[in-house]
Formats: sequence, structure tokens, C-alpha cells
Amino acid sequence: MAATLRIPARFNGPLHSGNGGYCAGAIACLADEPVEVSLRRPVALETPLDVAEQPSGAIHVHEGDALVALAEPSADLPLTAPAPVDHATAATAATGYRGSPDGEFSRCFVCGLSRDDALGVFAGAVEGRDVVASPWTPPAWAAGDSGVVAPEIVSAVLDCPTYFAAYLDTEVLVPSYLVRFATRIGGAVRAGVPHVVMAWPLSTEGRKREAAAAVLSPEGEPLAVARALLVEPRAA
Repeated sequence: MAATLRIPARFNGPLHSGNGGYCAGAIACLADEPVEVSLRRPVALETPLDVAEQPSGAIHVHEGDALVALAEPSADLPLTAPAPVDHATAATAATGYRGSPDGEFSRCFVCGLSRDDALGVFAGAVEGRDVVASPWTPPAWAAGDSGVVAPEIVSAVLDCPTYFAAYLDTEVLVPSYLVRFATRIGGAVRAGVPHVVMAWPLSTEGRKREAAAAVLSPEGEPLAVARALLVEPRAA
């Protein structure tokens, strides 16, 4: 296992820290079995983070003395995805994307409106359904020589739409942060192929909101799924 982990600056979510899904995916790639990743604080960019495997099989990631994240072995991810969204419907939904061109997430590498090289996953509400969706054709840089998109990129793409799904029933988007994330990739997500990313709300309890997401093949089959827990900051 690598002794250190470094998140490249290009993979930010908030302006000055790593995209939560990307960071969770990069940490999950260090494990030999399926894990659930808990993010304890913002993940610094371009900073060597210490990685240590615990006797329990958990992986701890530290910045100095501070615990940044931990990955713990987890059972299967029991998610039943809603009926798939087709590409044309997802494209229409994306026109209603609620992200802002200003603010903390405006330059997210997945869904930032103020970033020319963002992945363009702009998930908007699907009319008549409790889901959000966006079309997504992965660029070549996101994949290796095989043309298969790197798992940490898939993880990032699954993350952002869960936020908009979690607030699907609200008029005001409250800034929230990913604190727990589990993904399962069951099929190859290929560069240059038109996919659909969809997400749906699961539960709300106080400041906590859960949502799930899936990357769909052109035929509507789930290739990857994720479950996310987001938390609103406490009021000042």
C-alpha cells in the first residue's frame, strides 16, 4: 500500500480542497476489498497525506496529526436504482441545473459552471420524477490506455449529483459537505461513450441528507452506483 497520497490540484470540489467523491475514490483504490470512506475534514490539495492500514483492515489518512479520512471494510451496497433515464431526457434535465457560477463550488472539476475543463455533469430535475440526471460522455484524459475511466473519476462523477438530489424538494440549496461515501463499480465506464448519470434522494434527518447515484450505460444499465451522506454545517 502506498505510504502517502496526494490529491492533484485539478481535482478540487470546493475552491481550495479536493472533490469529496474523487478523494473517497482515491482512498478506496488503496483497499483490497470494498470499503466505505468517511471524510473527517477537507482534503488538502497537492499535499502529501500519510496512509496507514490498521489491524482491523481500515485505512487511515492523516495530514500531520489530523485524521483526514478513514476507509472501513463494508458489506455489499444494497441499492435499487429507479427506472433509468434516457440520454435525451437527461439532456433536457441538465438545462435546469441549479449550480451557481459563483461561490465555493463554482470551479468543481465535475460540475463547476465557471470552469472550462469541468466534466460537465450538470444534473437537473427530471420532470415528473424524484430524480436528477445529466448526460455525460467521459473525455479521453479520464481513462487509461484501455479506454476505461479511472475509478476515482467515476466516484467523483457519482458524488456531485447526489447533492442536487438531496435538495430536490427544496427551493434553496444549502451548502452541504460529503462526509461518507460508498461506491461499487460493476461495469466498464468507457471514454467517448455517451452515458447518463442519475441520482435520487434517500432520507433526511436534521442536518443530514442521504442520496444515491448511478452511472448508466447507453442501454440504461447501471455500471456504477454510490450512496452518499451529506451534512449541513451548524448555524453560526
